[in-house]
Formats: sequence, C-alpha cells, structure tokens
Amino acid sequence: MVDHNEKILLELLKKPGNNVCADCGAEDPDWASYNLGIFICMRCASIHRGMGAHISKVKHLELDRWEDSQVQRMKEVGNIAARHKYEERVPPCYRRPTKNDPQVLIEQWIRAKYEREEFSHPERQSYLSGTMEGFLMKRGKEDSRYQLRKFVLNENEDTLKYHVKENKEPKGILKLSELNVSFAPAKIGHMNSMQLTFMKDGSTRHIYVYHEDPEVINCWYTAIRCAKLHLLQVAFPSTPQSDLLLRLPKDFAREGWLWKTGPRSSDVHRRRWFTLDNRKLMYHDEPLDAYPKGEIFIGHESTGYHIKVTNTGNGCKEARFPFHLVTPERTFCLAATTHEDRAGWLAVIQHTLKRPLTPQDSTIEATLVRKRTTSNSISIFSGR
Repeated sequence: MVDHNEKILLELLKKPGNNVCADCGAEDPDWASYNLGIFICMRCASIHRGMGAHISKVKHLELDRWEDSQVQRMKEVGNIAARHKYEERVPPCYRRPTKNDPQVLIEQWIRAKYEREEFSHPERQSYLSGTMEGFLMKRGKEDSRYQLRKFVLNENEDTLKYHVKENKEPKGILKLSELNVSFAPAKIGHMNSMQLTFMKDGSTRHIYVYHEDPEVINCWYTAIRCAKLHLLQVAFPSTPQSDLLLRLPKDFAREGWLWKTGPRSSDVHRRRWFTLDNRKLMYHDEPLDAYPKGEIFIGHESTGYHIKVTNTGNGCKEARFPFHLVTPERTFCLAATTHEDRAGWLAVIQHTLKRPLTPQDSTIEATLVRKRTTSNSISIFSGR
C-alpha cells in the first residue's frame, strides 16, 4: 500500500518539469535529491551520491522512507525552480548534456551546478577567457603510446598548439575555426578523453588526448567550444546566436565497422572503420588512426548524391547487408554485418543528404574534390 508521503511524491512527479530528470532530461525519474528539491534519474542519482551528503542527499521515491520535512522541501522547490537557481548563468557555449551523453559530460555538468556553483557565480567559469594552457596525454601519430604534451589555446590567434618540449616551438598548430572536438571514451578506452579532428595539408587529421582529472578535460572541451563561438560571432556579426550555436563542435553522427569494396566485381571487400563527421564520411584501417585512408563528401540530394539499398549478396559472408552511396563522381559500395547496423547508417546518411549545405560545407567539398583530382592525376601519371 502506498503511504501518504509516497503518494504526494508521485503526484509532484506529474507536475511540469518534474517528469524528467533535472540534470539530463531522462523521462520518468524515480530518484530525488531532497535537500536540493529535485527529481533525478538513477544515473544522475549515483553522481549526486558521489558528491557527498553535504551537497546532495539522495533517496528513491518509492523504496526509501520519506520524512514529512523532506517531502515539504520537494514541494517548495521542484525541478523548474531549481533550474532557475542553479542554471541562472550557463554560458551559451556550454554543452548541456542529454541522457545519452558521455559520463564525464553529465558528471561535470552536475558538479558544476551544485558542487562548484559555476552558473550562480560566473567568475568561476575559467573556460570563457579565450585562453588556456595545460598538459594532456596525447597519443603518438605512429604508435599507440601516450605522452605528456603541453597544449596552448589562444582565441585571438585562432590556434590550439601543442608542444613536445615546453619551451620549444610548437610541434603542431591547429586552427580553432576548423577544429572539431568530441568526447571519445569508448574508442580511446579512457573515461576522460577527447578526439580532436582538423584539416592539415588538405587532409583530415585526428589527435587523441586524455587527462586523469575529468574536470580538466571538460574545461578544455568547453574552452574550445567557447573560443569557437566567439570567433563565429566576430566572423558573422549579423547572424543570430542560435544559428551560430549549431556550428559548434558536435559528436560524430555515427562510427563503426563497415565493409567496403571497389566498383569492379573483382574488387575484394575490406573491413574499415567509418566515421561520419558532419558531411565527411571517413574510413580508416583502425579506429585510432591518425589519418583516414579516404574521405567521402556527402552533399545535398538535389545535386546527385543519394543512397541505394540492395539485398543481393556480394560474395562476402560478413558483408551481408550492402548499400551504395552514390556521388556525382563515383559509387561507393558498402555493407554492414547486421540489418540493424545498416539501418542505422542509412538513417544518418539520409538525414545528411536532406540537410541544406552551409558555406563551410561547400568549402570542404571543394577541398576534397581538389584532393581526389590531384590523387587521380598522380595515379595516372605513375601508371598505378
């Protein structure tokens, strides 16, 4: 039988704002922080518990016993009122996590709100200055070892530099305005890790980094996003901020193994790691390669780009679910191992085909076409 306090809590849960987790937006939260007065999901409740009872006191709505004073606190606050207090000064460039985001992003969002109270005291937001210096563990380009490297972010120079030796010239200079950054815990094998993707000499380059402190890696991630937003605001002063926010770094639309073969029936199937970054579909020998083996630009469907699905077998036992990505220049023959995997790839590629091109997209397309033309010319000249 439901007791009186439990009944009140379940009624409060039906109020607008309380029916989703106060921190990640997950539906139907079944936990609460009774001193903060918020309803939260099980995943976020474990993070609250990890902060300590001096910050957040957590209970299950139905499995724990509630005191009258604790229920009264939930009545007085609730998710909407708490959001006004703890998220009052969230900068536009800060990425608000959702329920499927990496653990480090959700955890640091929660700690920033309630433990450090960064959004109630904006002077604590160290990532807004446009500059940052510090050390990160960086994976080698030629091997899998990670080495300590100094990184320097400078918004005014539009650069992110890294140094092998602190007082020497930088080993690499990344252009901030062309940089994408995403968390990559599953791929790198470290909870507090990021992948930096940028253009170098007309080709895409990947750098993999991590830090033992989750707050530090989240600060780097946010500082890069904030610097990029400031650069966009300078470059496009009349563009609404809501449109500029859409151009900030995004997670890859999809990654995973696919089988790829050439256009001839005699071409063999090869297993490649594919990554869809905005409109660039890249394929690699291994997930942590520094450079992709090839890049396919996915344009708009009105300009000759489309996908074709076939259920005809193609001679490779593992490549059971084939599909073709058709571009104006050639057709790419791809295949997934499962029907579900193919459906996932078709969904994200179809979404990309329908999305309008931006001026930045057109620049990337021109760069990749020019690169392929040069590569083809070299192959013909050398007789390959």
